Amino acid sequence: MDGSPFLTRVMEAANAHDVERIVGCFSPGYVNETPCHPARGFVGAEQVGRNWTGILAAVPDLVTSVVDQVRVGDQVWSEWEMSGTRRDGSRHLMRGVMIFRVEGDRATSCRFYLEPVVADETTADRFVASLASGGGAS
Repeated sequence: MDGSPFLTRVMEAANAHDVERIVGCFSPGYVNETPCHPARGFVGAEQVGRNWTGILAAVPDLVTSVVDQVRVGDQVWSEWEMSGTRRDGSRHLMRGVMIFRVEGDRATSCRFYLEPVVADETTADRFVASLASGGGAS
């Protein structure tokens, strides 16, 4: 895959567990929007550092990979997988999409849709029925 240099830098820094290099991939005024969880949005590369410090402390063997990507102008659409083992021995697995806006070699913003994988047995029919009955999605 002919990848975005930005995505390669972020992924390599994350896999090296180098928080300083990760933070260096984001502009100081970086804006993170999390549409499915609006309260989780933030502004500033400092929060990127705090987030990654916490993630790497909780999942010391974390491995990230970019599953697919497309660049459209200054936007980089990317699908990610992040996996490892939490300190309590349980499996950590997240998958989803991050849509970055990149200027030069740094992200200025992202629409963040990365979520923990839920390994339940709910079928599509059951899930839609729960939405229709007001049960909703978590």
